[in-house]
Amino acid sequence: PVMPIALLPEVADSAILDYMVRTRRFLHQRPEIAYNEHETASFVAHELESFGAIEVTRGIARTGVVGVLRGAHKGQCVMLRADMDGLPVQEVESSLPYRSQRPNRMHACGHDGHMAILLAAARILTGMKDRIKGIVKFVFQPAEEGEAGGREMVHEGVLKQPDVDMAFGLHLWNYMQFGTVGVSSGPVTAAADLYSITVKGSGGHGSTPQGTVDAVVVAAHLVQAYQTIVSRNVPPSEAGVVTVGTIQGGFKDNAIAHEAVLTGTSRSYTKQTQELIERRMREIATGIGSAFGAQIDLHIG
Repeated sequence: PVMPIALLPEVADSAILDYMVRTRRFLHQRPEIAYNEHETASFVAHELESFGAIEVTRGIARTGVVGVLRGAHKGQCVMLRADMDGLPVQEVESSLPYRSQRPNRMHACGHDGHMAILLAAARILTGMKDRIKGIVKFVFQPAEEGEAGGREMVHEGVLKQPDVDMAFGLHLWNYMQFGTVGVSSGPVTAAADLYSITVKGSGGHGSTPQGTVDAVVVAAHLVQAYQTIVSRNVPPSEAGVVTVGTIQGGFKDNAIAHEAVLTGTSRSYTKQTQELIERRMREIATGIGSAFGAQIDLHIG
């Protein structure tokens, strides 16, 4: 369900709203990709330190930052988490003054907004320290975009010293109205599995296809067949997605390609659906490879 947000006076303060907008736009102009968030981490750590009363630790999982705010009264430890990395994509040409200043780098997934929100929360909660029962741990995670930064932070003890009793995260969602929050029991976002496929055929001249195995044709059949996994194999009561994000094959307009490479992602909410999608991807790759006489190598993970 979607619910309206009743803002505390401290949050509704125009100075806080201005701070979030200004911070988000500052970070949007300076995206850094996984494990390279050095300037971002430095900015985040400096902001946390400027609030006062927050113990700041840098360099967890290489570029991660953690701030600990100890309330005036005993209680549990609550962790609030945001991700920091941008994506290796080019921002569309825009007249916006806060567009990305870095080629092939963009905060296209909202992590700039997540950091701005968490920094604002840290600023507000620091001012409420005397009313807090327990500890608040602010976690800024690197490398969320497929590089397991969260796992690395856990391995390096982010859930310890002090031990975390509960954790909260959020994600911006463009399809919801401003001033609302979406909540759900169970998972909210899907598990994402990256895959790559190499199709190896036998190239040749376009005028003599009879002696070739066209890797581009094989790749095209893979794309079509993979779209049947969700529509015909995943139960209608479950959710799943199989996306082919890139196809690269061939080198000349009058030559038949000997190799093609496909990359993409699959997404699922349950282990059963995840295993079903992987099994069908492998079965389809084996079947199409056999039908066309091509070698198809599928790597997932």
